[in-house]
Amino acid sequence: MKRISLETLIHSRQNLSYQEQYEYVCKLLQEEKIKPVKASRTNGKKPALYREYWILEEQKDYSVYIEELKYTLSTKISVDYYLAHPDIYEKERTWVVLLDEYLKNDSDRIKIPKSLNERSFEIWNREKFLDREQGKKILKHCGINVESLNVYRTTEPLPYYTHTRNVPQNLLILENKDPFFSMRNHLLSGHTEIFNIETGTLIYGAGKGIIRSFQDFDLCAEPYMKHPGNTILYFGDLDYEGIGIYENLAEKFKDQWKIIPFIPAYKAMLRKAESVKILPKTKESQNRNISSEFFAYFDEQTVCKMKKILEEDRYIPQEILNTTDF
Repeated sequence: MKRISLETLIHSRQNLSYQEQYEYVCKLLQEEKIKPVKASRTNGKKPALYREYWILEEQKDYSVYIEELKYTLSTKISVDYYLAHPDIYEKERTWVVLLDEYLKNDSDRIKIPKSLNERSFEIWNREKFLDREQGKKILKHCGINVESLNVYRTTEPLPYYTHTRNVPQNLLILENKDPFFSMRNHLLSGHTEIFNIETGTLIYGAGKGIIRSFQDFDLCAEPYMKHPGNTILYFGDLDYEGIGIYENLAEKFKDQWKIIPFIPAYKAMLRKAESVKILPKTKESQNRNISSEFFAYFDEQTVCKMKKILEEDRYIPQEILNTTDF
């Protein structure tokens, strides 16, 4: 509602008599176009008028939309929100109708998994509608879960090097870029083993990025990589963050894959670190919340060495190892 003074209200009729102005205001009151602001008090004249008024917005007729919501839309769309907010339905109707048509005429397409942007374009002819525009809000108002549209989210492609597609095989995930390239060169030079472990594929994890990119492993990896007999190994920095990345990865995907530490590489790091006078200091910003899952794969003596380094706020980077060590 908009507040207006009596003077402004009758400004267009200032040349009329006060009685005529009074009758004009009374007519607006009867038509419920205005109502008095009683706290403004009257103007002291006879007959009296209040000094200020609320201008009332005209109630819009949404009956056509109400009928449409009740009897026309797909039963897969919940209309409760829009029945309570027909003004919002009027604004969003274009997008709701497109969704309705898709659910009625093309529902078989939902059986085939598609990326978020692909499904968005399929329904609304806008590839970013679900991800960056109004799509999520429209679905929420329609009582539809994004997952029910059978979509998957795409990430940066998982960088990997295939040395052999023979199965079963060992796939090795590496936290950092340098070890990935060095081990790849090692395999390219004619070797098939890394620390006496036959290795068929190297995967570059890009630090914490592996958590997100690995979500698409079942969808995007080559068939040989998903062979049930394969073993997935992980090798990262020996610090809180590197251990944390492994534990998060192993926990998140434990129902699909068992991911285990690349034990010989970690032991090689420890052996080589014995000749290093001062190991680099751990960054204070590192998340030190790790469990015992990582350490459970190692013998007690190795665990003691690892924990001692961590407790001294030191760490061993993967780069301590190079091609001559593999």
